[in-house]
Amino acid sequence: METNLIKAILHLIKLPAIQISEMSDGKNRVNNQGRGLEEFIIDLFCGTVNEPNERIRLEKRNELFSYIGNQNNPPDAMINAGDAIEIKKIETAGAAIALNSSYPKAKLYSNSSMLAKACISCEDWDEKDMIYVIGQIYKHSLKSLCFVYGVDYAASLEIYERIKLKIKQGILTIDGVEFSETKELGRVNKVDPLGITNLRIRGMWHIDNPIKVFNYIYKPKEISSFNLMVLINNDKYLTFSEEDRNKLEKAEKYLENFMIEDVMIKCPDNSARLKGAKLITFFLQ
Repeated sequence: METNLIKAILHLIKLPAIQISEMSDGKNRVNNQGRGLEEFIIDLFCGTVNEPNERIRLEKRNELFSYIGNQNNPPDAMINAGDAIEIKKIETAGAAIALNSSYPKAKLYSNSSMLAKACISCEDWDEKDMIYVIGQIYKHSLKSLCFVYGVDYAASLEIYERIKLKIKQGILTIDGVEFSETKELGRVNKVDPLGITNLRIRGMWHIDNPIKVFNYIYKPKEISSFNLMVLINNDKYLTFSEEDRNKLEKAEKYLENFMIEDVMIKCPDNSARLKGAKLITFFLQ
């Protein structure tokens, strides 16, 4: 058995509206909203949102996921032999996404210094496609979800690494600075005459919300209680099984307020170039 983004979408659109709004974790509503969103997303991929038996939920996760992480290291989860998932909570529709010390990732690489050892060793892998999941929670209700692949959202690795390198090189030009390499941007040691003060240099990365980034192809329904937006470039879409694609496309024919559109989106490394993608949307009144 396997899971993927299409299966997660199919699980979501079959849920009653109240379950989407309250983000059930399978037994009880989770009070911690950020953690509740993560639990809800994992359950979507496992098809266990309605599963009351905790043992069954855990067994599904063990079967379908190779890694489920923590808040300090990306990603939040990795599908076994599949995509990596990074989940972010926002409170207002247009809010930027806080990535903290981890810059945006078009793909996830196993040699990244930001990864935990458990993530690197959980399966045999070199790179994974990254799904960014952004959930807007307002007054304890889930108002919207966006699923966007990193390759359609973030620039290539070298773009961000070049900025990091320039910052480090700039610090090294300061006379009398003792610079140390760290997993962050770096550290300057012995800043004061006594040599007892150190400066930790940490990046705080933000990226615009997908709703803003892709406003030329998508506008959420303002009067709706819930909006779903999913963007999958055509190359990635064709990697899903024909059976899964057929189920998704069949759902469009019978489910009200569910739509799949062919769109053209800007390439993150070169906005003069466009590429084809599937825009999948769903809303609840």
